Amino acid sequence: MKAWVKEQSLLLRLVLVWFFSVIALNVCAEGLQLKGEMTQGSLIRGHVPVGHQVWLNDTPLKISPEGYFAFGFGRDAKLTQQLKWLDNQGTQHTQSLKLQVRTYNIQKIEGIPSKYVSPPKEVSARIKLDNQQIANARSLNDERTDFYQDFIWPAAGPISGVYGSQRVFNGTPKRPHFGVDVAAPTGTSVYAPANGIVTLFVADMYYSGGTMIIDHGHGVSSTFLHLSKGHVEAGTTVKQGDLVAEIGATGRATGPHLDWRINWFKERLDPALLVPKR
Repeated sequence: MKAWVKEQSLLLRLVLVWFFSVIALNVCAEGLQLKGEMTQGSLIRGHVPVGHQVWLNDTPLKISPEGYFAFGFGRDAKLTQQLKWLDNQGTQHTQSLKLQVRTYNIQKIEGIPSKYVSPPKEVSARIKLDNQQIANARSLNDERTDFYQDFIWPAAGPISGVYGSQRVFNGTPKRPHFGVDVAAPTGTSVYAPANGIVTLFVADMYYSGGTMIIDHGHGVSSTFLHLSKGHVEAGTTVKQGDLVAEIGATGRATGPHLDWRINWFKERLDPALLVPKR
């Protein structure tokens, strides 16, 4: 009995050590606070006292006047990252961030029209314009700090596609999927997952169909693809929960669904890490 109690006590201590090590990643020492999962594909939100400066791997991060900032790790990010910050006394601090490695699913999808798998040359200009518009919208470095909100799901429905999965269309391997897919009938409401400003709405892009981008500040943005309808135009300020669009099956899609994506500038992140698990 004593041996069992001793073993359970040791197990409890190990659990507590693990627990507080996880907490340490979210509430750091020396005035730096972080929230978010330390894993590939994650958006990390942070806060420091006013006047502090922060760097991720020697790249300076934008800090709001209130001390809020954000950064993210891509699908295949290196597992060791370094965060540095300079406090108001001129003292520099460093912390190594250890990311969890992720594994991704492979999805084989048949029945995609051949023009979307290997698009004809005559649409290359259209595709280039689509990509440029999206890149411009995602390059904004707005002062907004809406990214610090707790995000909500933008639509109701079962998850039909996950971040990071490798898709094979008609036997041809394509780029990994960088969003989370919510399956629902055409016309299903799409809501703003956080406050922001609409920076792009195009009703019919070649690959993504109806496409909308909402900027949440500091390079963090939500992108909605395959929409059947938009309810707001570029330049519209939205609040979390506002109706912004409707689900569709436009562009390269085999059925109606919402493809929701999160970016930190060019880094493609996993939206599912920002919302409650389903």
